[in-house]
Amino acid sequence: MTIKSVILSGGSGTRLWPASREAYPKQLLPLTGEFSLLQETAIRLKNFSDCEVDAVPLVVTNEEYRFIIAEQLRQIGVPSAGIVLEPVGRNTAPALTLAALAATAEGADPVLLVMPADHVITKVDAFQHAIAEGAQLAEAGALVTFGIVPERPETGYGYIRVGPAVNGSASSRVLAEFVEKPDEDTARRYVASGEYFWNSGIFMMKGSVWLKAIERCNPAMAAACAAAFAERKADSDFLRVSRAEFEGCPSDSIDYAVMEKLQASPELGQGVVVPLAAGWSDVGAWDALWEVSPKDDEGNSSRGEVLFESSRNTLVHANTRLVAAVGCDDMVVVETADAVMVAHKSRTQDVKKVVARLKAEGRNLTQTHRKVYRPWGWYDSIDAGDRFQVKRIVVNPGAKLSLQMHYHRAEHWIVVRGTAEVTTGDKVFLLAENESTYIPLGHTHRLSNPGKVPLEIIEVQSGSYLGEDDIVRFEDTYGRTAG
Repeated sequence: MTIKSVILSGGSGTRLWPASREAYPKQLLPLTGEFSLLQETAIRLKNFSDCEVDAVPLVVTNEEYRFIIAEQLRQIGVPSAGIVLEPVGRNTAPALTLAALAATAEGADPVLLVMPADHVITKVDAFQHAIAEGAQLAEAGALVTFGIVPERPETGYGYIRVGPAVNGSASSRVLAEFVEKPDEDTARRYVASGEYFWNSGIFMMKGSVWLKAIERCNPAMAAACAAAFAERKADSDFLRVSRAEFEGCPSDSIDYAVMEKLQASPELGQGVVVPLAAGWSDVGAWDALWEVSPKDDEGNSSRGEVLFESSRNTLVHANTRLVAAVGCDDMVVVETADAVMVAHKSRTQDVKKVVARLKAEGRNLTQTHRKVYRPWGWYDSIDAGDRFQVKRIVVNPGAKLSLQMHYHRAEHWIVVRGTAEVTTGDKVFLLAENESTYIPLGHTHRLSNPGKVPLEIIEVQSGSYLGEDDIVRFEDTYGRTAG
């Protein structure tokens, strides 16, 4: 049996603001340890004992995250040749359809293990055992989902109601129905009945089974995905599908598009729920992260430089400076370079209201961090004022920025580490540490790192307009036209 992993990595994680932003969402953040949630998801695919899973996943994501995802996979030794790019977001059902088309394009028909990139699973052995059971059912033609064994009545999750046991299976149950997020009393009844599980959003089925099901349930979606995939183009590590065709695709989730229809339409295949008790969380809000994080004797959890004094059951994430929590009970404090969020743990779902207000006010704080990642490295906007901006720029070894020009600003570059290769007009020269140069307004220029260590420079911009969209690109290694 061949099991092909599919990682869906397109969400924005607004309830984990200010750490999660639209341009750098929660799946790309190291929230629980050394690695990002995306990296943890990929690492979880290695060293299965009960079955064999292809550890090189198909990743479905959007244009904006493509270079960050490729780099994060490279950091953990996972080849990034299977990254499918959605031209526009259309929810999880079209994303899975593109993945199924890619997995079956050469005539194979693997079992697909479909996972969001932003989940936490602390008991990997239990996860792998459940996947092995699900794989056998999926190989036989079932559409499998994984129901999280509920630890408490929870109003923040959707539920799955199950029916009788599946023939020949020790623990799997027939899928009866999906249920929306309940109120507290209903959640208590669900948990007490033993017939309900939390909806994990993890699925398994053969590629052909999914394609047949989506064609029957939503022919317009199946046709749009097939047409977009037929016009695909390979671009380095990425597979691009047709924007024109995909923009016409209906938007829907895997649950709504197919899984909820299985009981009424048995010809689609049998729906099966495999119980999963593996320390799972979708990390939907800061209180959920506190639930799965290591804690001290007082129930406090921290990341970064944090001091607790007379505090209990509190989560503090410090990214750039010391945070001291004094007399805090059931609180969440998240510090970043440009924002601080403080909330009672019972109100963390309301963080999305803050994000909505910032968006309505046109504030960029919902879109990007002060530190912005690019395919060549990153920059940090460390200071700004009227007609000037100061950036710390780090360029990876062997990388180069685009050959570009600005209409409204001039730039001064000072090398503080490494060696810079500078192109300005028809001149190309090297700058060593403590050397500098000036790029006049309107001059074509490029910054490259020819060395084997990261290049770090301080850039001082001056001019009438300093926005990132004041870039005219003449040549770019990464195929960008903007950003």
